[in-house]
Amino acid sequence: MATEVKIPTLGESISSGILAAWHVQSGDYVESGQTLYDLETDKITQEGTAETSGVIELKVSEGDEVEIGAVVAVIDESASKSDSGSAGNKEEKQEEKQESAGSGQQEDSEKKKDSGQDKREEEKAREKEKDSEEGEAAAEQLHPPAVRRLAEESGIDPDKVEGSGKGGRVTKGDMLEAIDSQKKGDRQEKKESGSGEEKRSTGESSSKGSGERSTRKKMTPLRKTIARRLVEAQQTTAMLTTFNEVDMSTVMQFRKTHQDAFTKKHGVKLGFMSFFTKAAVHALKQVPNVNGRIEGDEIIINHYYDIGVAVSTPKGLMVPVVRDCDEKSFAGIEKDILAYADKAKQGKITIEDLQGGVFTISNGGIFGSMLSTPILNTPQSAILGMHTIQERAVVVNGEITIRPMMYLALSYDHRLVDGREAVGFLVAIKQAIEDPARILFEI
Repeated sequence: MATEVKIPTLGESISSGILAAWHVQSGDYVESGQTLYDLETDKITQEGTAETSGVIELKVSEGDEVEIGAVVAVIDESASKSDSGSAGNKEEKQEEKQESAGSGQQEDSEKKKDSGQDKREEEKAREKEKDSEEGEAAAEQLHPPAVRRLAEESGIDPDKVEGSGKGGRVTKGDMLEAIDSQKKGDRQEKKESGSGEEKRSTGESSSKGSGERSTRKKMTPLRKTIARRLVEAQQTTAMLTTFNEVDMSTVMQFRKTHQDAFTKKHGVKLGFMSFFTKAAVHALKQVPNVNGRIEGDEIIINHYYDIGVAVSTPKGLMVPVVRDCDEKSFAGIEKDILAYADKAKQGKITIEDLQGGVFTISNGGIFGSMLSTPILNTPQSAILGMHTIQERAVVVNGEITIRPMMYLALSYDHRLVDGREAVGFLVAIKQAIEDPARILFEI
């Protein structure tokens, strides 16, 4: 019985994806629940698992775009592990037969030697006298079909590969290792060559066209979506940004004083994000319009506080949502953020993790950004941008002093949020950070 491996439904807005990577090969025996592939969509990277056990046959290649519901592989449940093989069952069985035949010939030879017969020696002498054409035929018989096929495809001479099989015979695994080593060597050579071209282009004499001056590659589904949503936000909203600065002295001293005890009790470090998340909830309660959105000719005001926290990943920016931040403790928020960051880096963020946020916080300061104007995460009406902390000279109580300062930026949809509300919202965040007691007492 054969079971089809289909791309599952991942959400109403997802119709296709890129099969980014296979974790198995055709002919492999897979177990039920085993990870088979990575599917990269415009929102998430989703792993596909086997629903049953058996020998798998792949139907699409890595990098192919596949529709939801498409069959990407077939699992033969009637096949056993002994029937599996990444290069094909027939070749594996042929290889086993040849190994068995070689073993039988060795035993026959030993029997002949024991009986005093010298036929083997005569055969060896005759083999030495064979012409080159016969020698090649003998070489083909020495190597199993899988090895000969890989040698033909890769151009690698199996006689130059160190064998790990019985009697030093070259196995399919030896050939695959040799091919992999060759590919790594080629990549390194290209890298060094490219580096040399770059150096020559900075001043050393070189002929034009000696190396590629640009590369072209397709955008990933995630990058396409990021690009589309950013342009959409600027074209469909009346976006404006207001700025302020915040003295981080109190928060930094607070963290320094309680960090060890906090970490020991909760198993997670006390970061800045939990302070700003709580401060955002505090400000949203004071300025409800910021916790709203426009749908058609209606305004929807949310009465819950699910805050999106922007996370940078190798594949692009993602905004997982920390739920019910008004009810969570500092430790709960820090744990959720850390868990989302780990999931995002591993490509395990789900659609549910990204949906339902009412407000977004983006911390460009971790990359050294001093000031920026963040773009709205539509349909939300506002986004807070945090930036790097720098010691600056400021005036406090009529005296010039050095304080760790951070610039804050609030981008907002001016169709829904007035300038007075936006400025008041940002001031409320500033006050909550400079005096965290306001968060505790809700003042």
